[in-house]
Amino acid sequence: MLDTVAEKTPDRRPAIVICAWDADDTAWDPVEDLSGQPWNPSGARTVAIPAEDPEQLVATLSHSLRDPSCRAILLVGRTHKAGGFRVQMRAENRALSGGAKLTHTGPAMARATAPVADMVRALNAAGLSADASSEGEDDVGSFLLYSILTALPDDADVPAIGLLRAPVDVPAEAVQKGVKAAAAAMARSLAPLPRARPH
Repeated sequence: MLDTVAEKTPDRRPAIVICAWDADDTAWDPVEDLSGQPWNPSGARTVAIPAEDPEQLVATLSHSLRDPSCRAILLVGRTHKAGGFRVQMRAENRALSGGAKLTHTGPAMARATAPVADMVRALNAAGLSADASSEGEDDVGSFLLYSILTALPDDADVPAIGLLRAPVDVPAEAVQKGVKAAAAAMARSLAPLPRARPH
């Protein structure tokens, strides 16, 4: 009987979309055991969105934000720079194909809305070397970050949008640990969803 009631109770936790944009990099797996259930941080639930064509991925991720329960997006990929994990703080107006602008009407750069300092602290507390960087990289991750941030409607509550880069030489276990630490830090910044009003 209790199970039936629980199944009908809506999940009021805010959702964090986690998207690893490189289909060839399988280090981040949201399902950590044989249950088939995705990992969730305390106070939030995760929604995994798989990699696809970058422009289509922008549309998919932007569409996910139309759901009022979706309060955050964490983009996950690799950094090709030396050092540890990097939380990218901004992305420039740059096309995927090179140095040209992505849009002639958009801002020169867009700043991540995720709690960057909290994410870096959480990564360090998990035993991972990490820092925040204003320097982007010319790849799909920066393209996605800029495109999603500049597509946000002006009149909406601003969701937490962030980008985590793992070093190319760390194993999958470290990537999993880093994603969980960053997502948990984001979850702590999210307000609970309002209760549904009775009709």
